[in-house]
Order: sequence, then structure tokens, then C-alpha cells
Amino acid sequence: MNQFDSNKDYYGVLGVDKDASQRDIDRQYKREAAKHHPDRGGNEEQMKTVNEAYGVLKDATLRRAYDESRTTTAPRFTDFVPASTPTARDVGVLGHCLSAFLCLFTGLFLLFLVRIQWIGFLWPLAIVAVLVVAFGVLLARSAMVAVNDSLPVTNRFKRHTRLQEVAFWTVIVTSAYGLYLLLTYGY
Repeated sequence: MNQFDSNKDYYGVLGVDKDASQRDIDRQYKREAAKHHPDRGGNEEQMKTVNEAYGVLKDATLRRAYDESRTTTAPRFTDFVPASTPTARDVGVLGHCLSAFLCLFTGLFLLFLVRIQWIGFLWPLAIVAVLVVAFGVLLARSAMVAVNDSLPVTNRFKRHTRLQEVAFWTVIVTSAYGLYLLLTYGY
């Protein structure tokens, strides 16, 4: 194969990062070929696209030429000014984890404060504390998704999202039951 289309994203077709090793490219090609092969019920056009991408990325000189042509044809925005402030997804993995930790810590602190000072008029504070803990759980799930999204495509943990969800909610339910036991019988 002497020609390639620099407008196509061959890395995206194979599902590998731009800096993936040759071994990762070979491994991912075998997975994609097994998934899209027409003899196994796959799409013939998709298989041709996967073969085209692999044909370019497996050859070091073709891959280098493809990478160079992609950088020269890519539009360059030297005076780019964002129209709005960054969204919540731009806070990064550390921001997600830190905000989840702060919400959980604050909510649990308020719950223990209400339990230690068991005064009848503090029940609204207990409701607020439970809501803050619930929001912290949602932020912790968001942090888990952000960590999973930050993993490279070739990481084996990235494709086990259902197992991650089950493990996350198991930890949450177990922790909630332990917290209930601690608040009820701990003192």
C-alpha cells in the first residue's frame, strides 16, 4: 500500500493511541479483525477500513509519513480564544476526585456532628448532611468515570465498565450499611 488518506483517522479506526507501540497496534488489529470479519458476521466495509488502517500503521515509514501529513494538513488556530469558560469536564481527574472527597468528608462530618450532639432541632442539618453525602457519591462516580476515560485505549481495565460499576455500588452500599451501624450502635 503506497497511498493513504490523510483525512482518515487510522488510529481511531483501530482504537489505539497515537503513540501506541507496534505490538499494541498488532494486538488491536487482531481484535478488530475478529470483530468485523465478514465470515464472523461483521461488516465488509468496516473490515476494509480496518485493513487499510493497519496497512498504514504497521509499516514504520508509512506511519511516519501519515503522521507528518496529518500534522501539516491539520488546521492551526494561533489566535484561538475560547468563547466561554471551561466546562466541568475540563477540571481533570484530580479535580473530580478532590471534589468528591470534600463532599463526602463534609457530609460525614455533619452526620457525626448531629449524632454526637443529638439535639432535636438539628434534624434539618442531618437531612442536609445526607444530601451532601449523596451528592458526594455522585461526584465519586463521576471521578471513577473520569479516571476510566483517562486510561489509554489499550488498557485492559478500560473495557470492564460494568464490573467497575458493580464494584463501585457494592462499596457504596456496604459503606452506607456500615455507617448506619456505626451511627446507630457505635455510641
